[in-house]
Amino acid sequence: MKRHLMLFSTASRYELVVHASNRFAMLLVAAFVPTWSAVAHLVVPSARVHFRLRATGRILTPTGNQLTQVTSAINAVTLITGFMMFAATFASGRFDRRLVLAGYPRTHLVLAKTAALAVASVAIAAYATAIACLSWTPQQPLLLAAALFCASMTYGALGVVFGALLRREVEGMFALVMTSVLDTALQNPIVSSGANSWAIACLPSYGAVQASTAAGFTGTPLRSCLALQLTWFAGAALLGLLAFHRRTHNALSATPGAAALAGSRAVLDEPAEPRKTLAACRPHPRPQNHPLVEKER
Repeated sequence: MKRHLMLFSTASRYELVVHASNRFAMLLVAAFVPTWSAVAHLVVPSARVHFRLRATGRILTPTGNQLTQVTSAINAVTLITGFMMFAATFASGRFDRRLVLAGYPRTHLVLAKTAALAVASVAIAAYATAIACLSWTPQQPLLLAAALFCASMTYGALGVVFGALLRREVEGMFALVMTSVLDTALQNPIVSSGANSWAIACLPSYGAVQASTAAGFTGTPLRSCLALQLTWFAGAALLGLLAFHRRTHNALSATPGAAALAGSRAVLDEPAEPRKTLAACRPHPRPQNHPLVEKER
């Protein structure tokens, strides 16, 4: 038990150090979340918006800027967490393969990545909720923080999938940005006229948007929407696990014993070539009845 705990804690510390050393991600957390919330509050009109919350069927009339702050908060946390996990996964690909090749259990590595994602999601969700509470007061701030946390976990798992499958950083960043922007924009009644369409329920952050909207403007705790969002996280985490297994499977296919045997053969065969070369260059002994031998005598 101590060994498993030590392996897990070591891998978790490494993952947290990798995230903390990502200065651009820390800058996004400190500046992008409040800036995006302030822009939504100041630019979007404060006129009342009438729409039906699909999860409850109730007609809500929040102000436009407050409603946009909810979707902008989800957009911010999903982008930041997805970027952090994508950057960490993309950069540590070779290191993960070396660890697995050296015998480090893949289970502990996956659990460490999940634990680091959970810690980052808790911090970012709490920070985004505190920023939102500076300009208006949600009716259920804890439910709002929980919805942001679930959305952050989902996109963090998607970041792992993109980091493990895509070959270039530009591809991963474009995939994350477009997925998050389209996901939240289509669910905002101010931006999209089809926000109540049945197809909206198929989007990755549908549960988080429904739960956070209910948390901001109603007293109804939509725990079922949080469960739906966690289901999305479980599916994305499963894809990330399969992608991580595929990435490290190549390392395991090269058996250490075979590599060591090949190396030992190379070492043993290497000195034999000079001996063979010297033997080939050494002059052959002349027979006793050779004319030159008789002349020397």
